[in-house]
Amino acid sequence: MSDRPIIYFDHNATTRVAPEVLAAMQPFFERLWGNPSSAYGFGRAVTSHLDEAREKVAALIHAEPREIVFTSCGTESNNTAIASALRVAPEKRHVVTTAVEHSANLAFGRDLERRGHEVTFLPVQPDGSLDLGRLQQALRPDTALCSVMLANNETGVLFPVAEIAALCRSHGVPFHTDAVQAAGKLKVDVGEIGCDMLSLSAHKLHAPKGIGLLYVRRRCRFHPYILGGHQERGRRGGTENVPYIVGFGRAAELAQARLRDRPGQVRALRDRLENGLQQAVPGVHRNGGTQPRLPNTANLAFDGVEAEAMLLLLDRLGLCASSGSACTTGALEPSHVLSAMGLEPMRARGSIRFSLGPDNTDAEVDYALQHIPEVVRNLRAISPLAPGPAERPAADP
Repeated sequence: MSDRPIIYFDHNATTRVAPEVLAAMQPFFERLWGNPSSAYGFGRAVTSHLDEAREKVAALIHAEPREIVFTSCGTESNNTAIASALRVAPEKRHVVTTAVEHSANLAFGRDLERRGHEVTFLPVQPDGSLDLGRLQQALRPDTALCSVMLANNETGVLFPVAEIAALCRSHGVPFHTDAVQAAGKLKVDVGEIGCDMLSLSAHKLHAPKGIGLLYVRRRCRFHPYILGGHQERGRRGGTENVPYIVGFGRAAELAQARLRDRPGQVRALRDRLENGLQQAVPGVHRNGGTQPRLPNTANLAFDGVEAEAMLLLLDRLGLCASSGSACTTGALEPSHVLSAMGLEPMRARGSIRFSLGPDNTDAEVDYALQHIPEVVRNLRAISPLAPGPAERPAADP
């Protein structure tokens, strides 16, 4: 790696650990390293810090602390929600989700199908939105759970989860939402959504990888996925990851403060990058609707360019972006999200996701706008796939 500073436009993949979060965690590696389940004082001294962290993450989503179950990540939280719904109602063997969910849901759904369950993967519209009429038609008396993400991790498109929760409630179907990409970028209120379960992952919030949570609404029937001791009120076995839980709590505090004090900062940078690229480079198209979507995410297709080649050249310039979810990097197939939206394979393969964060600056956007057009021109000059000048459509309005 060169000495050039990294310009990081991939915050939907992960985020750096904030210095305040690292400082909050440090004592639990050095001094307060006891097991909170221990009967003696040295272990019990940690318990109050766990309780405090639980209160902080609960406040981020406007939940009650006792409704929070700490997990290892968003994937575990999603898997737990689906598995629990099937365990508490074994007579119901049908699950409804969408074709654009995170791989944590899609892979679990395909595994359920192999084990004799039925899973409906709802399609989406060309702008990435969901037809609620089709969703309502998919709900059946034997549907154990409906799981729809709050915000798509690749396009940033938001789903009307409050309306979906109301539809599910009217059919007596529990509703779970994967809010991993939304928390810290938008206000997330489990009461306003009306969900029964909700997943978060701390490493999207400037906390470490390896800690997440599952919100489980009071009086929601629940069966643990990981069996063991009495930890997490009997809802998830295993010794609590105290330093990371504390870090999650501190990150939740910081995220709330950002939402209050700097609500439009990232959106303004995202819009300047997106609009600047569409103006400077012909044949650039936005994937997904303009609104509603995450304020930090732009997914753009570049005609006549292979995304992987473009990302390689951007990496040499110190620019970090992605061609989709970090969990599917290296896959030979086009993004399942873009394919579900009906994009032709070549356009899908030429799509780049830029996801900005609170640490990005105007100067970094300027650098990107200076160099990305040249990268695209150079790739098109050597690509047999690039359209001629007369064939290149105008940039999207």
